[in-house]
Amino acid sequence: MTIRNGMNRRSFGALTMGGMAAAAIGAPALVRAQTAITFAVPNPSALTWLPYWVAVGEGYFGEDGLSPSLEAIDGSSAVLQAMAAGQAHIGAPGPGPTLGARARGVDVKFLYNLYPKSVFGLLVKADSDYATPSDLAGTVIGVGTADGAEVSFTSAIMSDLGLTPGTDFTYLPVGDGGTAAIAFLRDEVSSYAGAVSDAAILASRGIELKEITPEAYLGFFGNGIAMLESQMEAMPDLAPKFGRALVRGMRFASDPANKEACLAHCAAGNPQEGEQDYAASLFDGVVGRMTPTDTFMPEGYGYQPAEHWQAIHDSAVASGALSEPLADLSSVYSNEFVSGWNA
Repeated sequence: MTIRNGMNRRSFGALTMGGMAAAAIGAPALVRAQTAITFAVPNPSALTWLPYWVAVGEGYFGEDGLSPSLEAIDGSSAVLQAMAAGQAHIGAPGPGPTLGARARGVDVKFLYNLYPKSVFGLLVKADSDYATPSDLAGTVIGVGTADGAEVSFTSAIMSDLGLTPGTDFTYLPVGDGGTAAIAFLRDEVSSYAGAVSDAAILASRGIELKEITPEAYLGFFGNGIAMLESQMEAMPDLAPKFGRALVRGMRFASDPANKEACLAHCAAGNPQEGEQDYAASLFDGVVGRMTPTDTFMPEGYGYQPAEHWQAIHDSAVASGALSEPLADLSSVYSNEFVSGWNA
């Protein structure tokens, strides 16, 4: 699925006001200055990538000379593959798959912590007898994709309980949102490792849910913005500009007075989602998960605490997602652009 940005109100106004000057030199200067880039994400929900679509709609990317298109593909591993193959300049993988890619020699670097609060949770029907993850032994756990970030998240939880996938429980890829609801209704799964968007959709389908994620794991952050180091060298201005636009988008979205405008921007990115009755509640959930905790808010949007990376890394090793510890965990991520983005 490819989504290309259309004209927004700011770029239209800029082109109109600058039309005479552009004509004088024979070509539109604003258009000529734009750098086209591809942004790969692991699912098509516009609200999941809220600050991106706000930045598009408010013209923030254009003001920094970027003309991005969003490519929605299937899961974090596919995002990383697209980046490695040169099909995307920048992407939004999960931290678990990013660790795995780095261990395989991919020069990927996590730059922006988009979801400082865990985007995933273990969900069960509200009327079920399941109260803790240990109750899921011997059951089928639904996931969006077989190699998505939700699998790494859930495997870490289950590994700490001594439970191994394929032996003590089974993963079943059932897709996102609506298809996951069907799996629940047909009793094909006993639980679902889902994102905040999936929870909103399932609730809109009349499935009452409860979350049984251990509190310690709610601090495991979710997807973020990553680039290949080789791409960063080739396009040194991309990370500073892209992240700055996202931070501006987050600040705009965090003002309750802008909620309707933000929903409109996201509806432009995914019209079908914009028509759904869960859109407004999903917006609130996404803003909450994308807002850093009080402890880290002074560091700014996008900041990645070293201790959180260490916890995710150690859980990946314990669960077998990483066959051995990485020699240098600090090579996987960087906070070098955070202060500039938040200035």
